[in-house]
Amino acid sequence: MNEPENSSRRNFLQGKISAATSHQQTIILDSLARWVADPKEEAYLVRIGRRAMACQFQIFLNAGQYPNDTEVAIEALDVVDAMEEMLTIFSDDSEVSDVNRRAATEAVPLSCELFELLEMSLRLYKDTAGAFDVTAGLLSEAWGFARRSGSIPASETVKVALSNVGSEYLHLDREKQQIRFLQPGPMINFGGIGKGYALDCASERLLSAGIGDFLFHGGRSSVLARGRRTSVEGDGNWSVGLIDPLRPEQRLAEIFLKDRALSTSGSLTQSFHFQGRRYGHILDPRSGQPAESDLLSVTVLDSSAARADALSTGLFVLGPEQARNYCERHQETAVILVLPGSGVGNMAIETFNLDDTDWQLVDDQKSL
Repeated sequence: MNEPENSSRRNFLQGKISAATSHQQTIILDSLARWVADPKEEAYLVRIGRRAMACQFQIFLNAGQYPNDTEVAIEALDVVDAMEEMLTIFSDDSEVSDVNRRAATEAVPLSCELFELLEMSLRLYKDTAGAFDVTAGLLSEAWGFARRSGSIPASETVKVALSNVGSEYLHLDREKQQIRFLQPGPMINFGGIGKGYALDCASERLLSAGIGDFLFHGGRSSVLARGRRTSVEGDGNWSVGLIDPLRPEQRLAEIFLKDRALSTSGSLTQSFHFQGRRYGHILDPRSGQPAESDLLSVTVLDSSAARADALSTGLFVLGPEQARNYCERHQETAVILVLPGSGVGNMAIETFNLDDTDWQLVDDQKSL
């Protein structure tokens, strides 16, 4: 096992890649974006869940630790519902739809939550050199991924969509807590950060009620852990399984979380093939095309679930070299990159700002 510089570790893993050679369009979808697996030892956990934001949100609690855990967990899931009502673009009555409808012609007042999320999104837009962009939803519409029916769009369709993509067209007035679009056409879509932000907000309800030990996930691609997990072995960090991007029925690694969030992005869970080429659903908002990344998946660990959500997408778009550079500049963010290895079916893992105690390969991967 080689040890590259900059404290990153690369492990070469044997896997199998299934060839897709059909010239017909084939859709590959995973509605749950299942990149992580639930914690083990169910007998010592209480699980409360609800469907929201087109996925299943679930809260895991230590059994018997808190007398009011179920009631508070339901209240936390109510917060998720409120976030969905605010952020959805599929309802004309949502706050985001109201902004998209009016902000090109007038300054629109914002709730505290939406203003905070927009400020964070603009910072992440700058930090990732435009690779994460909340105005990129128009491109997803053009490529059909918003409707989970991907297809090759006309070049003019992409050109028109791209002319309206760019967070530089969003002007926030901090003093008045308002937003104004600087040109007609942009549309805000929080699909790349909304689940993480909902986890952050809903977890505050749990913490404010004195519940400090829990694991909370949205669709198994965004996870937030607080405190400790009790099991037969005693107290420890929360453990989740990172799914192998080439063999999704298997775990690649175990990630140990305490007061930390995790998000994973990859293009294999939603893509289509056309004339022998695969087109992934993660789009580069700078080019308007599917991200031509050499990465199989990107996993980000951060104190904020919203930041982890956005960065896993942004770093995937940036690709390996720029992702490495980002990690060198942001030591507070831990990253796991999964790349193709040398030879057909091989994988390589690089980790950044991640301690050995934070993760481990599963046993069958260690033997490779």
